[in-house]
Order: sequence, then structure tokens, then C-alpha cells
Amino acid sequence: MLVIFDCDGVLVDSEPLANKSFSAALRPHGLDWTVEETMRRLMGRSLKSCVEICEAELGRKLPDDFVEKMQEVTYRSFREAPLQPVPGVKDAVVALQEAGLATCVASSGSPEKMEFTLGLTGLWELFDGRIFSASQVPRGKPFPDLFLHAAIAMNEQPFDSIVVEDSVPGIQAARSAGMRALAYAGAPYADRESLAKAGGTLFDDMEQLPGLLLS
Repeated sequence: MLVIFDCDGVLVDSEPLANKSFSAALRPHGLDWTVEETMRRLMGRSLKSCVEICEAELGRKLPDDFVEKMQEVTYRSFREAPLQPVPGVKDAVVALQEAGLATCVASSGSPEKMEFTLGLTGLWELFDGRIFSASQVPRGKPFPDLFLHAAIAMNEQPFDSIVVEDSVPGIQAARSAGMRALAYAGAPYADRESLAKAGGTLFDDMEQLPGLLLS
């Protein structure tokens, strides 16, 4: 069995910080979305897709340096907070690995971002060499490409793979790939109804994860 972890919001508690930066970066360009609205519209998608959604809403292109400037602010906030792992996730991953389950990461984030966030939170070593990004496939979430790519790279069958996600596009991608989807709904911002409707099995605490997969 393969367990595929999303990164942001599942391994690292980055969503509130990242979306605060995104919301602030959009405001001077005429898109006054709250942090909550930014999360609702963009969470779980690749940065390229997020920019395209914002540009469609604005009806024009964002500046060429928009992403670079926003990422500078985001990374600074990760260092200053500092960014933390999702509570209980490190012990859960170790328990799964010690039980013999294969694990990997498949995220909409760039490889560089994951190296930074997983390194900052002490999780990189748990997945080194088994980290996959939406930048490696033609289509990001909610399409199944990324999770299928991860399964192939890990030499596992989709039907024998389980995805741990916290976003609706991620759950949709997992289900489209023919994989079981566990929806982490322990964060205050979790949209439980939408996650369940998308096909995710809800759970609220990472300490529950080994029991859900090993029982």
C-alpha cells in the first residue's frame, strides 16, 4: 500500500500564512479578497493555476514579478512565525513507515517550496527522494495526473494507493485517480461538508491516521 501525502495543510501548517500573503499581494492590483475567500478559491491548486484564476477574475494579467514578490513575503512569514508541522503528523508518518507502508509527497507546490517548508519543519528527511510536484505533470489538481505520476514513480497501483488531503481539488484528484481519499479536517478553516461531498473520508486528528490505515 502507498500513502500519498499532500504537503501544505497536511504536513506543514502553511495555508493560513500563505493565503494571508496571497490576499495582501492581490489587494493593490484590485482584487480585494479576504484570506478566507482566497483559501476558498485557491487552496489546493498549483501557483500557476491560482494566478490564472486571479487574472480571469481581474480581466487582465498580473505583473510579471507578482509571484516572485509574493513568494518573498510568504517565505519570510514562514521563517518568522516560524512555520510548524501539522500537529501529530511526524509521529503518524513514522508509524506508517515502521509498519512497512510506502509513503511519498505529491503537492501542488513547487519542488523548491517543498524543500524549504519540509526542511524548515524537520520533515524533509522522512520523504527525501519521494517528493512529487504538480510542475512535473501536464495538469494539476483537481485532475488526477499528479497522483497517478506519484503512484507510477513509486511502482504502486492506483487502487492500492491512499491520498491524505485537506483541499477539495486534492480530494477530487485522488478520487479521479481511483484512489481512496482521507480528508484531514482538523484545521479551523476546513470545509467539512465540501470535503465529504468531494469523496473524502473525514478525520480530525493526525494521531488517528495510523489507526485508519493499519487496522
